[in-house]
Amino acid sequence: MKSRKRTTLIVAGAIVLVVLAASPRFRELLPGTGSDKARTGRDARLPVSAVILRSEVLANKVLATGTVLATEEVELRSEASGKIVKIHFSEGSRVKKGALLVKIDDSELRAQRAKLESQRRVAQEKERRRKQLFEKQGISPEDYESAVDELNGIIAEIQLIEARIEKTELRAPFDGIIGLRYVSEGSYVSPAVRISSLQNLQSVKLDFSVPEKYVSAVRKGQTVYFRVSGKEERFEGTILAVEPKIDPVTRNVLLRAISSNKGERIMPGAFAEVELVLEQVEGAVMIPTQALVPDLEGQKVYVSRGGVAKEVRVQVGLRTENRVQVTQGLVPGDTLLTTGLLQVVEGTPVTLVEVL
Repeated sequence: MKSRKRTTLIVAGAIVLVVLAASPRFRELLPGTGSDKARTGRDARLPVSAVILRSEVLANKVLATGTVLATEEVELRSEASGKIVKIHFSEGSRVKKGALLVKIDDSELRAQRAKLESQRRVAQEKERRRKQLFEKQGISPEDYESAVDELNGIIAEIQLIEARIEKTELRAPFDGIIGLRYVSEGSYVSPAVRISSLQNLQSVKLDFSVPEKYVSAVRKGQTVYFRVSGKEERFEGTILAVEPKIDPVTRNVLLRAISSNKGERIMPGAFAEVELVLEQVEGAVMIPTQALVPDLEGQKVYVSRGGVAKEVRVQVGLRTENRVQVTQGLVPGDTLLTTGLLQVVEGTPVTLVEVL
């Protein structure tokens, strides 16, 4: 009797197990089932960030610092020594080329010229009379030549005096703006005394240096961009000349660029931050520097393809501050992993949590 009850309980238990095994909810709770593997697979995916690669124009640039200079600049000094009798300019005014700026006392020189003019008239009359006598063979050739030499000597002295008088007039050598004045009327000046300054600001020059390794890539006519302190505007210029010598101390080469200065917004002497564009690469593929993974064989990156990480060997080219050009291995449209690079390996399932 007891044996029959035991058999009945065993059969009833077996039937219950068969019914439960047929239930989908029960199968999800059993270890080792397909649903458990699926759930485990989803939990095992590595969350990462990525960027979609695009082609772009890459500018190979060199950053430098430089100094702004006026296109034309000169310190105004008198060639002659003497007392200033008249100042014909105002500080900060614009002047034209050839304009009279300062007049030095020339009264003594004018008196000397007047005396020589009188002597010249006498010598001219003397030369005229001797010429008539010489033509009539009344005097020797030597007597006539002596009169001619005397006249020519006086004329030469007059020209010398006129040159000295001209030097008592200080004139503008070019169009420009007068600076501050350092003398007054009545002051005694010499060539060592600075009177003022004159600058042409219609355009400005920019002097800067670059390392010698860039010399072969620098040429006349290249574009430069620069900024000056106190202005947000980005100015543009072109290389005017390259110093044909490398500085043996700094190992840099000096360059000079020229830029238009409309409105005279740029002042000479300003400090400039310069950006020199050496070349432009079309269709460049740029990646963040942190995406590169170095190893013994070179450098590699990881891309996402079908939700799985794939290892790709790459060759790099130009570098910027935080990006690097890939010349081989990647193409526009690839999804490049930028985080989780210490955990990811070939074939790791990944989930993209941020895509740029």
